[in-house]
Amino acid sequence: MLALATVGFAVNFWAWALLSPLAVRFATALDLTSVQQALLVAVPVIVGSVGRIPVGALTDRFGGRIMFPLVSVTTIAPVLFLGLWGHNSLAALLVGGFFLGIGGSAFAVGVPFVNAWFPPERRGTAIGIFGAGMGGTAISALTTVKLVDAYGTATPFVLTAIMLAVYAAVAYAVLRDAPGRTVPTAPLAARLAATLRLRITWQASALYAVAFGGYVAFSVYLPSYLKTAYGLTQADAANRMAGFVVLAVIMRPVGGWLSDKFAPARVLAVSLASVVAGAVAQSFTPGLAPVGTMAFLGMAAALGAGSGATFALVAQEAPAHQVGSVTGVVGAAGGLGGFVPPLVMGVIYGQLGNYALGLVLLAIVALAALLLDVFAVGRRQGTAAHV
Repeated sequence: MLALATVGFAVNFWAWALLSPLAVRFATALDLTSVQQALLVAVPVIVGSVGRIPVGALTDRFGGRIMFPLVSVTTIAPVLFLGLWGHNSLAALLVGGFFLGIGGSAFAVGVPFVNAWFPPERRGTAIGIFGAGMGGTAISALTTVKLVDAYGTATPFVLTAIMLAVYAAVAYAVLRDAPGRTVPTAPLAARLAATLRLRITWQASALYAVAFGGYVAFSVYLPSYLKTAYGLTQADAANRMAGFVVLAVIMRPVGGWLSDKFAPARVLAVSLASVVAGAVAQSFTPGLAPVGTMAFLGMAAALGAGSGATFALVAQEAPAHQVGSVTGVVGAAGGLGGFVPPLVMGVIYGQLGNYALGLVLLAIVALAALLLDVFAVGRRQGTAAHV
C-alpha cells in the first residue's frame, strides 16, 4: 500500500510540475514579462495547495482507495488540454495551469492513507517514504524539455496523461484502506472547523510553509533563476534543478526516519538553521563552483529533511480521525508557501535586476520558523496537540 501510494503521489506530482521546465520557452515564445513567467508556474501551485484542504477532509471520509483514482483521473483533462491546445497563449496556459493544480492535491490523499497503515512509532519513516513521491517533479524536470525537443510540445503531456490513466486503473483495483480505519460522520464544514481549532494545525502549517514551500519555490523557479543569474542554458538549468529536487526527495524519508529516532522539533531546528545559512550565502550570488552549488544543495537537503520532519510531527500529534483534514490544511500552507516566492523573486528581479533581496527575505522567514520550532514546538514535544 505504501509503495502504490508513493507511485501515485509521484505520477500526480509529475503532472503538476509539467509547466515549470517549459516556462522559459513559453516566456520567449509569448514574450512574457518576468512577473507573467512567475505567475505561469505559480498558478498550479496555489490551486494544488488550496485544493488539499477539501481533498484531505474527503479522504478522511471516503478513503484513499476512492480519492487516489479520482484525483488522478481528474488531472488528465488539463494535462491533455495544455499539451494539445492550451500552450499558444498566456490565457490558455493560465486556465490549463489552474486545473493542472488538481494533481498537487494528491499529497493530502496519501498522508492519511499511509498514516492509517502504520503504528505511531513507524509513521515518521512511512510518511517520509511516501513524501519521496514529490520526486515526480524531478521526472518532469529531467524529461519534459528533452521530450519536447525530440518529439514536439504535446509529447510529455500525452505521456503523463497515459501514466495517470494507468495508475488510476491500478489503484482502483489494488488499493485498500487500512482495516479499522476511523470514518468520521460529522459534516465536512464541522470537521474543518474542528481541525482549525487544533494547535498542531497552525504550527505545522507555519513550519511546512517554509520547508515544503521553499522546496516548491525552488523546484518551479530555479531554472529561471539559474538562466537569468548565471546565464545557463535551459537544458543545463533544468538538469541542475533536477539535482536539487532529487536530493530533497532523498532527504525527505531521512527526515522522517530521524524524527522517529529523535524529536521532530530537533530535526526541524537543524534543517531550518541550514536554510538560513544557505540563503544568506546565496544572496551574494557567488560563483556556482563551488559556493553556489554547495548553498543550493545544502538548502535542498535541509528543505527535504524539514518537510519529512513536519509530517512526522503531524503523525505524532494530530488525532487519528483528523489526520486527513490536518494534512489538507498543512499541505495547503506548504503549497502556498511555494506560490509566493516565485512571484516575489520575479518582482524583485524586475525592479532591482538581481535576486539578493529575495534570498535575504527567505533567510528571515526561515529564522522566524526556527524560533517557532525551538520555543513552541520543541518545548511541547510529547504532549497533546489540542488548544
